[in-house]
Amino acid sequence: MGSGTGFLVLADALLVLHVLFVAFVVLGLVLIYLGHFLAWRWVRNFWFRVSHLVAIAIVVLQSWLGLICPLTTWEMALRERAGDASYEGSFIQHWLQAILYYSAPEWVFILSYTVFGGLVLLSWFLIRPR
Repeated sequence: MGSGTGFLVLADALLVLHVLFVAFVVLGLVLIYLGHFLAWRWVRNFWFRVSHLVAIAIVVLQSWLGLICPLTTWEMALRERAGDASYEGSFIQHWLQAILYYSAPEWVFILSYTVFGGLVLLSWFLIRPR
């Protein structure tokens, strides 16, 4: 395995981590509200809720400051280092990137992240952590 392949493997691993982070943020909120109605006690776990709140706070803050997510920056740097600046690759890589990276005006992302962050913050008052 050449050094380029190693960088691509690391870039793909970072992409998977990024998708998992997004899934934690998005699905976490869905599970909090769903868990409230289904009486799941774990959705009130303090550490889960703090982790979830901090995760979306980082995303919102980055969008307000106009910063690119460091996971995106690192992934792109690894792909460039491997000589693969394009997003052609494996099936999994193709679909994970299609889920994560889409085009819209910057204000759409800022508004979406801010509203979503507000819903997460609201969940702290409606479904109090223990």
